[in-house]
Amino acid sequence: MPHWLLRLRAMGWLLMGRQEAAERVFGDMLARWPRDAYALASRSFVRAQLGRRGEAIEDARRLVDAHPQRSAGDWFNLGFLLEADGQLGEAVDAFGQAVARDAKLDRAWYGLGLALLRQGRREEAVQALQRNTELQPMSPYGWYHLARAQADCQRPEEARRIIRHLQGFEPRIAAQLERETGLAAAS
Repeated sequence: MPHWLLRLRAMGWLLMGRQEAAERVFGDMLARWPRDAYALASRSFVRAQLGRRGEAIEDARRLVDAHPQRSAGDWFNLGFLLEADGQLGEAVDAFGQAVARDAKLDRAWYGLGLALLRQGRREEAVQALQRNTELQPMSPYGWYHLARAQADCQRPEEARRIIRHLQGFEPRIAAQLERETGLAAAS
């Protein structure tokens, strides 16, 4: 069966919510074309959806090994899976590869910041989260973690500045930060 027809079959299974059947088709594709980027990325995604993170990570690693320059998104996906699996050092490396390939990939900066925070590397996390908030200024998630990191780094004025900023568009998150850090924005 030609490649295009296998892709179409897999997409059909996915549209019908039949991830296991789609996974088998991707496996058939990889048996014929072991380095096929589409099949590796898709099977990794399906395996993650099925809760088989280890196998998803294996496919994501195979993808970036076979096609390291293809996409910053491939590296982000690997980092996301590794971070969720607690493999923080490798996650930091994967997120670093993602931002090296696309310095504007805000979600990779966010993932890098979270992984660094989980490693206790707060100063480096602050830098990554600052970049994330520059790229995604209206998303409260990067701001939230940046404020927490600033407070943990003994920079209460920076944390207060972020809380004041969040009061303008996410007052509930700002109030949560005030409770969690003990820092009032007005102080």
